[in-house]
Amino acid sequence: MTAAGIRGDRDRDRWGDPDDVRYADEDDYEEITAAEAARTGLQQIAGLTGKEPLGITSIQPTDDGWLVGVEVVEDHRVPSSIDLLGLYEVELDLTGSLLGYRRTRRYQRGKGDGG
Repeated sequence: MTAAGIRGDRDRDRWGDPDDVRYADEDDYEEITAAEAARTGLQQIAGLTGKEPLGITSIQPTDDGWLVGVEVVEDHRVPSSIDLLGLYEVELDLTGSLLGYRRTRRYQRGKGDGG
């Protein structure tokens, strides 16, 4: 590739060797840690669903970022031992931006694993 650039790139700042055309904004992001991804996933679910998050149930790296499991209270009931809970998966990119989310399970408190 020549230093002449690609159509539409004239407004981007170039840096480095003219034969190795790179742009200043190509590496302007910082990858988040697992702990940051967990906090971000919890905040995203709370903001998107308006539900009370109970905590992080899982976190795992993916090729594109992070997959965070978040447990929330879907419906408060009396007594609280029969609250309806939901398990959500939040997909974040390497910088912590939301790619998507989905509810994977819904269950009664105390009956999460046993059915």
